[in-house]
Amino acid sequence: MELEVRHLRALCAIADTGSLHRAARQLGVAQPSLSTQLRRIEQELGGALFTRERTGCRPTALGRVVLGRARPLVAEMRSLVAEARAAAADGPQLRIGSTASRALAGWLRRLRARSQEPILQMDVSANALLRMLADGQLDIAFVHEVEGSPLRIPDGLRLRVLVEREPQFVSLPTDHPAAARPVVRLAELAHDRWMVDPTVDGEWDAVHRMLRSAGLSPRILHGDYHTAASLVATGEVVTVCQPTCLSRSEMAVRRIQGDPLGVRLLLAARMQADLDSVYPDLEEAYWETARQSPGYREWLKKRGAPPERDAPMYVHVST
Repeated sequence: MELEVRHLRALCAIADTGSLHRAARQLGVAQPSLSTQLRRIEQELGGALFTRERTGCRPTALGRVVLGRARPLVAEMRSLVAEARAAAADGPQLRIGSTASRALAGWLRRLRARSQEPILQMDVSANALLRMLADGQLDIAFVHEVEGSPLRIPDGLRLRVLVEREPQFVSLPTDHPAAARPVVRLAELAHDRWMVDPTVDGEWDAVHRMLRSAGLSPRILHGDYHTAASLVATGEVVTVCQPTCLSRSEMAVRRIQGDPLGVRLLLAARMQADLDSVYPDLEEAYWETARQSPGYREWLKKRGAPPERDAPMYVHVST
């Protein structure tokens, strides 16, 4: 006899109801049939899984071990069936993983317009998203690779470069003296507290390198993007940010002189067809967002139009 999911489901039902009679009703089978099935399972596993008492059935020590492994398998199967039924009813859903980007809204909107219903998984760690992609938990990953800190690319993934080097800007309070100019020198921020998110792969090291190269050793606080934005607005810190970020009444986004810090923007997938199907929408959404940021738009203008029509840039990682 080979154990199947239905056998594990029967064991869970007996344990949950505490009775062969109630478990049989729950499973929609006759009690004698369930009793016979249980005896065969116990013979296969080499020991009793339940003690039969007047008050019902209780798992034995062996039963508790088996149930500990059976329950997650049964739950996973329920999830699989539910997702499959949802996909059959609503069409295939595209599982996208992404680090933070203002281009996401436009990208998802374009995918929906083409009847590709996306499910979004956000994570500050690009390496974590790439592992999920390699493990089959995601179909696509849009990630940022911080300069000087190469990502750990699992074997077998296909990559396409969206932007080879996106300069990182700085956000600072609007009443900061340096905010009066479109380009900020790092020396002007020497006496400010900086906030860095240490959970972003490579960001801590990159910011430290940038500041050391400028001869600075400011006080550095740890915090996520949302905390950093709040503290910038109240004048507590300054922080690096993506050039697509928009200035607000209490926060200014400015270019850093010399563009000392950059990231590479990558789209990854296991299948080349998946990569090709979603890349054009991401590219269009990104450049739309880029042009909405005055500082980044000016930076791009000085370097020529963004390479929207350039030949595609592929990176293949062999298995």
